[in-house]
Amino acid sequence: MSGSIHPTALIHPSATLASDVEIGAFAIVGEGCVVGDGCVLGARATLERNVTLGANVKVGVGSVLGGDPQDLKYKGEPTVVEVGEGTTIREYATINRGTTQSFKTSVGRNCFLMSYVHLAHDCHVGDGVIISNGTQLAGHVTIDDKAILSGLVAVHQFATIGRFSFIGGCSRVAKDVPPYVKAVGNPIKLYGLNSVGLERNGFPEDVRRELKRAYRLFFKSELNLSQARERAVAELHVYPEIEEFLKFFERSDRGSVI
Repeated sequence: MSGSIHPTALIHPSATLASDVEIGAFAIVGEGCVVGDGCVLGARATLERNVTLGANVKVGVGSVLGGDPQDLKYKGEPTVVEVGEGTTIREYATINRGTTQSFKTSVGRNCFLMSYVHLAHDCHVGDGVIISNGTQLAGHVTIDDKAILSGLVAVHQFATIGRFSFIGGCSRVAKDVPPYVKAVGNPIKLYGLNSVGLERNGFPEDVRRELKRAYRLFFKSELNLSQARERAVAELHVYPEIEEFLKFFERSDRGSVI
């Protein structure tokens, strides 16, 4: 299947386009951009500079990828945006390039970023993540694989949201959110294990049961984090998911939502 480029689109001479891309009216593909096989750019979509799109990425009407980071320390260093294959970015989303902290802003494979989502500089989004309308990520935010963020969520800089977690709408995420949990509110609070999400994603019943026990030790007991971890190591089956849950607290810089 051959692609099509609207005659009003502007393509920088240094940009690299696969042969089957579709680029809509008044779209812009800027300096140093790479557009992979089967990509679709909607009307007035803009790739400002140094953006790499994997195969079959769709960018919606009016979205802007690869703009300068909104960081006063940024002095024009060469940084990038990378978007993994199969990801869909809907209308009027914005993704800024990185700074010298990590030199890139990245979105994984098969993600779905809905309208008016903003990813600031040095955000790193894993595979299969869903971010709903109007959600805003400050700089240096990490979203691990298969997390879901509902609409109008605000995430503080340097926060991490763990795998398979679910963030309810209109939440303010100021601390790290552990994997496999539900959280909602302003200020955000935990509301149990993301049981429905885990079941839908094929987690076995015995793994879900042990994760629920771990959640109760850490968040529904009178134990502090060190005591909860000791009990978990002694009492829980060492599934990879349990190990990941425990390691999350060891590497958390901002502290966990409770």
